[in-house]
Amino acid sequence: MQLFRSFVKKEFYHIFRDVRTLLILFGLPIALILIFGYVVTSEIKNAKIAILDHSKDKITTEITNKILSSGYFILSENLKSAKQIEEVFRQGEVREVIIFEPEFSKNLSKTGQANVQIITDASDANTANLILNYTRAIIQDYSMSLNKIPAQSIKIIPQTRMLYNEELKGVYMFVPGTMALILLLVSAMMTSISIAREKEMGTMEVMLVSPLKPLQIILGKVTPYFVLSFINAVTILLLGVFVFGMPVKGSLILLLGESMLFILLSLSLGILISTVSPNQQVAMFISMMALMLPTILLSGFIFPIENMPPLLQWISHIMPARWFITVLKNVMLKGTGLLFVWKESLIMIGMTVIFISMSVRKFKVRLE
Repeated sequence: MQLFRSFVKKEFYHIFRDVRTLLILFGLPIALILIFGYVVTSEIKNAKIAILDHSKDKITTEITNKILSSGYFILSENLKSAKQIEEVFRQGEVREVIIFEPEFSKNLSKTGQANVQIITDASDANTANLILNYTRAIIQDYSMSLNKIPAQSIKIIPQTRMLYNEELKGVYMFVPGTMALILLLVSAMMTSISIAREKEMGTMEVMLVSPLKPLQIILGKVTPYFVLSFINAVTILLLGVFVFGMPVKGSLILLLGESMLFILLSLSLGILISTVSPNQQVAMFISMMALMLPTILLSGFIFPIENMPPLLQWISHIMPARWFITVLKNVMLKGTGLLFVWKESLIMIGMTVIFISMSVRKFKVRLE
């Protein structure tokens, strides 16, 4: 029995001395419960909306204040004309536009009825539904508060319109997200495992002492995966369009160019992972755990980023898939051009340069 206790004690010492094991045992569960607890929610928080008030009277002001004071919405912009609606949606920040008809209060007092139009960005169908239901409920609550006299019947009728996805097809949300997830995992994971295999077998040392420069070695390793990943991207797009009916309203050339940029970014990330991974198992673990879960939870793929706490919103900025998903939705669903996605494109280019620079520097250190 004493021998068994000594053996168990030795195993505990081994576990506590291995930082990676401790991270998996204690760090991973804590991180997952915090992330899932804050991210996986069906509530709406801080959704940005725009108001187009043709009436600007007491009642429309009260309705606007009630909507904004609910804690669910943030006023992004007061629009001056209907021409601004399409532009404000294409910019990607505003989720909903609320339009009050002219002489709103006058119509309500004369006929007992007034109309308010609610236009929602339905490129994310689930979020659009939630935002619409929240807005309707607030307006209905205000309408009921006006009916103080039993004989009096006042109706505020919301007229709704779903922009970019009138049928609220979930596939419009899942195709861009799935495409980003697949390209990121396949490109990054396969590249990291490939280079880690070379290190494990000892052939990487042979390449490092060859006349090839570190940048040439890196480019030589990623070129085949770049070509295969691009074929994968085209296949996903064809399936999305011809099988699921996903529209491509914008430039196909721009869409393919952005896909190639994201593939290059994913490959550079895979190279960076390989430089810090001693073997294939570690490379696969880092690729799966550091890329898959954050991409699903923090990129806006499934859950709106504005619903997250400020810390997680900040972390989401370093998620490559976040920017690619935004580009895909803008180009495919909204038909926007480079003028509306230049910021996301520059961020992806910047990330690619940083990852490649760090990888090349790591290879140079190994040469020294």
